[in-house]
Amino acid sequence: MFEMISMLAAASTGLWVLIGVLVVIGIVFLAIFGPLFGLWLQALAAGAGVGIFEMIAMRLRKVNPHVIVLARIQAVRAGLNLSSTELESHVLAGGRPMNVVRALIAANRANITLTWQTATAIDLAGRDILEAVQTSVNPKVIDCPNPIAGKTTVDAVAKDGIQVKAKARVTVRANIDRLIGGATEETIIARVGEGIVTTIGSADTYKGVLENPDKISKTVMSKGLDAGTAFEILSIDIADVDVGDNIGAKLQADQAEADKHRFQAEAEKRRALAMALEQEMKALTQENRAKVVLAEAEIPKAMADAFRSGNLGIMDYYKMKNIQSDTTMRNSIGGSPDQNAPGSTK
Repeated sequence: MFEMISMLAAASTGLWVLIGVLVVIGIVFLAIFGPLFGLWLQALAAGAGVGIFEMIAMRLRKVNPHVIVLARIQAVRAGLNLSSTELESHVLAGGRPMNVVRALIAANRANITLTWQTATAIDLAGRDILEAVQTSVNPKVIDCPNPIAGKTTVDAVAKDGIQVKAKARVTVRANIDRLIGGATEETIIARVGEGIVTTIGSADTYKGVLENPDKISKTVMSKGLDAGTAFEILSIDIADVDVGDNIGAKLQADQAEADKHRFQAEAEKRRALAMALEQEMKALTQENRAKVVLAEAEIPKAMADAFRSGNLGIMDYYKMKNIQSDTTMRNSIGGSPDQNAPGSTK
């Protein structure tokens, strides 16, 4: 009897332990997956049923079920047949399903052809598909140049040298077919700016640009600047045209100043060469005078040799001295003594 009571007590204890474990598992299960029940009821009430086990599988795959269910509800209520599997696949690929669904709804309401594959591809490419659809429905205006870049006008110079400053406003509409791989707004701004500069630069005078600024927009518009971009240019309007500086006159003045400096440098070069030549001539004169002095220094030696050899007598010497004295006296009277004459006394 005692053994039977012990067995019943042990069985009862095991039962309570099992019940406790089940209760804990149930509490954990409700804590984790309980919120999904309300989400499941919401999807069921909206006619976009998503199975509770599908939501649990999403949790296990680390996908937020709220995003999938809400996106599917929006799609179904808008008449779009999108499965939860497609939405989940886009999330796992790194996309934004809510953005794509809203873009598809907007495109459907505006009668714009946009498929799920195209929309998800654009979204995964990093482009805002919802903004693209909105821009396609409601065209946007782009300022050229972009004020954020720090410039407020596009500056160009006409053929007469006068600077013209222009500001344009470009109305564009998104081209969804070219959204993948198409150039962005910066390319549109750059091309329009280039067209404005080219048009103003080809004008004969700035007055023609001021009189007919629409020529700029017509010329730029005819170039097909939206080729290869994600936009379609609807219009290019010149918002402001103003006269700038006389660039031609400034360039001429700068050129004249540069020529003056060049000519001054050349004149200074010639003056320096002349001064160098003058110094060379003075040095050559001094050299020649030194040669004359050296030659005069040889005269006494030659006279001594003449005396010793008998080629010069004493009377010849005195006669030569008299001639020298007579020559010195005449030079003194004439006012131009030649101190460097051969045989002159110093």
